Amino acid sequence: MSAQGERFDAVVIGSGFGGAINARRLAEAGKSVLVLERGRRYRPGEFPRDVRATRELFWRYPRHAADRGLYELNFFSGIGVVSASGVGGGSLVYANIHIRPDEIVFDDPRWPDWFTRRNLDPYYDKVAETMGIAPVPDDVVMDKRDVYRSAAVQNKRSVFDPDQAVSWDDPDQPGRRACQYVAECEFGCNFGAKNSLDFTYLARAESQGAELRSGSNVTHIEPDGDGYRVHYTDLASGDSCSVAGRRVVLAAGTLGTNLILLSSRDSFQSLPALSHRLGFGFSGNGDFLGSIQSSQQELEPWNGPDVTSVIRYFDEAPHFTMAAPTFNKAAMEVLASLGQGSLGLPRLLADWLWPKTGGLLVWAFRRGLLSKPLRFPGPKAGNPARMTNLFAIGRDNANGKIRLGKGGLDIDWNYAAENEELVNKMTRAMEDVNDYYGGTVAPLASWNLFKRILTVHPLGGCHLSESPDRGVVSLDGEVHGYPGLFVADGSVIPSSIGFHPVMTISAVAERIAEAVVAYD
Repeated sequence: MSAQGERFDAVVIGSGFGGAINARRLAEAGKSVLVLERGRRYRPGEFPRDVRATRELFWRYPRHAADRGLYELNFFSGIGVVSASGVGGGSLVYANIHIRPDEIVFDDPRWPDWFTRRNLDPYYDKVAETMGIAPVPDDVVMDKRDVYRSAAVQNKRSVFDPDQAVSWDDPDQPGRRACQYVAECEFGCNFGAKNSLDFTYLARAESQGAELRSGSNVTHIEPDGDGYRVHYTDLASGDSCSVAGRRVVLAAGTLGTNLILLSSRDSFQSLPALSHRLGFGFSGNGDFLGSIQSSQQELEPWNGPDVTSVIRYFDEAPHFTMAAPTFNKAAMEVLASLGQGSLGLPRLLADWLWPKTGGLLVWAFRRGLLSKPLRFPGPKAGNPARMTNLFAIGRDNANGKIRLGKGGLDIDWNYAAENEELVNKMTRAMEDVNDYYGGTVAPLASWNLFKRILTVHPLGGCHLSESPDRGVVSLDGEVHGYPGLFVADGSVIPSSIGFHPVMTISAVAERIAEAVVAYD
């Protein structure tokens, strides 16, 4: 059914952290709110576990129109990005980690002067209260946590257990259970133990009257009278629809938001005055993955949440932190069997093969090649009970450029050359940790083979700024030159953070929500 005649006080695009936070605050203020989300709604027990069911696992719309699953894999020219699709956005599959970064992060000159830890702390407090965050209880026994902490102590590094958005006891909501410690946080929690946005911010928004319309893929935005018209495709029917809002909040995730704005400016020419800085300053938040195989100590990596503890490396630049995420037993058995290759591809071959990697991975999943351990294990493969992943998160130079080409969105960035010092320092830190484990250590294959990182924390492209010469949105998240059009997600973050970024994205979104609600 066409929605052309509908008008709302606010249209929110995306139901991840920025969208959910704004939807709740608008609904609480008595505004009529419509949330448009491209993905589906997942209930506990509905997250896919059959890795051969690629249509349920991967989002590849519109190139593969029937593939509208939970994860989106993009292998752009300069970097790979993993993002999520569903009601609740990235909260469905993130590792639940909420950390308030050190003050030094905001000393980066790309952050406008107002943004300091002290000024953001009240907004961090709001997020913490709503998400119900707390660290893993001390009385929970986990070998992997003990070993990782000991490795930090041996290396004279500060280590802490971060707050997590997890219900360690049974939550007071039907169909939900307490954490079962099965390390499936990043696969979607089928027990409902994650305090994801569908159980927190979005639930409160809907209880206050907000409408959430899933299966709605937004294409572009245009001015419409005293507000904006949002154009989208109804994925169930294939119909082209539009709705109008007095104010619009764009929170489709870093990639989605940049795509919608670039399309609106350059393809549909409906927002022609958008800043020329749109798409500049993309960051992968320094995500750098590795693994340890054949640890000399039993780890039982599938016991517990994915992440338990974080080590700080903030004594001297370039700064970063490091965690040791692990997954359920089936996933760790497959990962262990892949082994650790160290041979890189020649540059020309790497550049040719890299864009095809996503399609090859989907093919491998569909054929069941990654549904069980390899019959002939890869080099340096080991016992999965003695394996852990390592995940360094650093302050890269945030110099990627998002652009719209003939094939869709792309990101240009010579990451390896521009962030060589950071990568080298992270690699040495992984080797130092492995000195305690006594195993073998190696970076993720995407680095070994292609010299490209794979990030799950895309940031930037629509920076907060005092003027359109420096970024895309104001300090209140309002798009320069377009009153009433706001952006509130990871795309507004003007630098890498070096910590898990969701807490900062959410705090900034809470601040932006004040301006959105007050907009007249």
